[in-house]
Amino acid sequence: MVDFHKRISFSDEAHFWLNGYVNKQNCHIWSEANPQVYVETPLYPEKLTVWCALWAGGIIGPYFFKNDEGHNVTVNGDRYRAMITNFFIPELNNHDVQELGFQQDGATCHTARATIDLLKDRFGDHLISRFGPVNWPPRSCDLTPLDYFLWGYVKSLVYADKPQTLNHLEDNIRRVIAATNVGKSHRKLDVQIGLHPSQPWQSYARNHI
Repeated sequence: MVDFHKRISFSDEAHFWLNGYVNKQNCHIWSEANPQVYVETPLYPEKLTVWCALWAGGIIGPYFFKNDEGHNVTVNGDRYRAMITNFFIPELNNHDVQELGFQQDGATCHTARATIDLLKDRFGDHLISRFGPVNWPPRSCDLTPLDYFLWGYVKSLVYADKPQTLNHLEDNIRRVIAATNVGKSHRKLDVQIGLHPSQPWQSYARNHI
């Protein structure tokens, strides 16, 4: 099935730090010379935790994890399931999509039994997740267009005007994501699949999707 990846809704969260901090585990800068620079960061920098789903029809989101008072919070199982139930599934239903798969990584809040049961009720055998009908391989961020395209692209733009408040940063994130061309990410995925036929996508397509 040539276009099977276009029938998957890929999902992920990302942190956006107000001071523009980038996780050094995920971003490396190479240089022929030692730049001899340092960056001062607050001990507890403010951040937003943002979730999106990306599929061939567009981007669902962003969704910002906040409590009832509007304060930013970390993601746990209850909050993740509330987002799926109250935001993602209603948004997906608005698109009237049939037999769309759903992918998520192996974060603990994603793979709690209650979460997997909730997702299986909606997506059945088309759920791609740890502990799901189709297992998502660990440490596979190179396979999801949010990790190798969307988050990096958005972060390259939202700090351009140096936002000084979380509300300003949130507005920037919403604006950039609304203007993002999803076709770019799927062209990149087409290339990756073509160059790496040994990747797990092939067995997913043949056996599950």
